[in-house]
Amino acid sequence: MKLILASASPRRKELLRYITENFTVRVSHADETVPAGLTPEETVKYLSRVKADAVFTGSKDEVIVASDTVVVIDGAVLGKPHSEEEAVQMLRTLSGRTHTVYTGVCVRTAAEERVFAERTDVTFYPLTEEEICAYVATGEPMDKAGAYGIQGKGSLLVKKIDGDFYNVMGLPVAALSRVLDRL
Repeated sequence: MKLILASASPRRKELLRYITENFTVRVSHADETVPAGLTPEETVKYLSRVKADAVFTGSKDEVIVASDTVVVIDGAVLGKPHSEEEAVQMLRTLSGRTHTVYTGVCVRTAAEERVFAERTDVTFYPLTEEEICAYVATGEPMDKAGAYGIQGKGSLLVKKIDGDFYNVMGLPVAALSRVLDRL
């Protein structure tokens, strides 16, 4: 079986290497429009399935792994910021509070599809305006859901986590490893 990661994310590639070095990347260019009314958990499961479907060729020797991650606070989904100003606003919202990170994963073969989501709660320290602006100036927040990367300088913002650390990075490797072992 050929393992294929449906993502261009360097973080997801790094994390999948914890499970195996033997995979290739096939970037999904799927439409990520989400139907109205889905919960955050349903959203990441839906999008991971859409991404997997977009790269699946129907081959019986392929195993597709696709995922999607969102940050949620007060019922609002925080995606990737579109500007530095939006990143600053997201970090102000997260400052001193606990938010939830959901990552949905779809593992697809010609014979079956397994879709699951992991949840991790993350608490930030209270942040000063100076800390927020200095972090945004690094550029790190710009391609990350919720405007931070827990594996980088964003780790300095985090007071505690409850759940899978790697889920916050975008791929819950322990849960995924178990799903792949069962195939």
